[in-house]
Amino acid sequence: MKIIGTGRAYPAKVVTNAMLEEFLATSDEWIRERTGISERRVISSEKLEDMAAEASRLAIEDAGLQPTDIDYIICSNVVNEYVTPGLGCMVQGAIGAKCACVDINVACSGFVYALDMADDRIKSGKAKNILVLAAEEPTRMVDWSDRSTCVLFGDGAGAVVVSEGDGYLSSLLTTVSKRDCLYYERSLEPTPYITKEEYSAPMYMNGREVFKMAVLSSSRSIKKLLKGASLEPTDIKYYVLHQANMRIIEAVANQMGLGMEYFPHNVDYCGNTSSASVALLLDELNRAGKLQKGDKLMISAFGAGFTTGTCLLEWTK
Repeated sequence: MKIIGTGRAYPAKVVTNAMLEEFLATSDEWIRERTGISERRVISSEKLEDMAAEASRLAIEDAGLQPTDIDYIICSNVVNEYVTPGLGCMVQGAIGAKCACVDINVACSGFVYALDMADDRIKSGKAKNILVLAAEEPTRMVDWSDRSTCVLFGDGAGAVVVSEGDGYLSSLLTTVSKRDCLYYERSLEPTPYITKEEYSAPMYMNGREVFKMAVLSSSRSIKKLLKGASLEPTDIKYYVLHQANMRIIEAVANQMGLGMEYFPHNVDYCGNTSSASVALLLDELNRAGKLQKGDKLMISAFGAGFTTGTCLLEWTK
């Protein structure tokens, strides 16, 4: 497959570190030193499904297609206000597409897993034009009195359209069952028969463990794909990583022996937008004219599970 269009949408509300100082025992210096984040976009009046539809429309327009040209929709989403129907189904109706949809939850790795699924579907001949969408509102999962988590996150939606082509060169998906370093658990509706103990609380994250897992898994996967393609690290134009934390991105760059010019980022003004972060950054790079035909991109994302998704692309747009 190849990417033929990109799009993104953000909520209007910009929350700066100074605004967080008003109700948290924190400071702009404390947040930036540990995360590299200075501000983030946070849902206030918007609905996630509307943002997802907007990002999708922009990606389809950028691809030079109509919504009715889309054969399949794969939507990555961790949580939203609807348990069912899936977010992809709502987007399909909102944009006027007429295709089948599937939602996946692979945490922050979801966009890369969705790209891999799209490539398989195109190779099988079951679809020609696929909308791959990632829409997230992680700010609704955290405790806003906990400065260790709430300062990290922002909301957003990013999308790409992929079609038949030769831009998807290789991929590596891995999962290590490690629930306790990062999870969000909610109790369900009660029944007259429930006797087990149930638990519901905001997201829990062991920051040090996540940092270690993220750097190790991402750098290991990147090196494996480079070796398999007989490429040197400097052969890659950009390493488009999940935008979890600037310190994680810097640590991966150090592992690769590369300068930060190879690692574009938006976490400093968007925060961690979960699986949407890579799609958002791809659209920024595309619309800023920073991607040229023939450029090689390494995409890598990591998240709860613990999951990692890494792929090597050639930009063909």
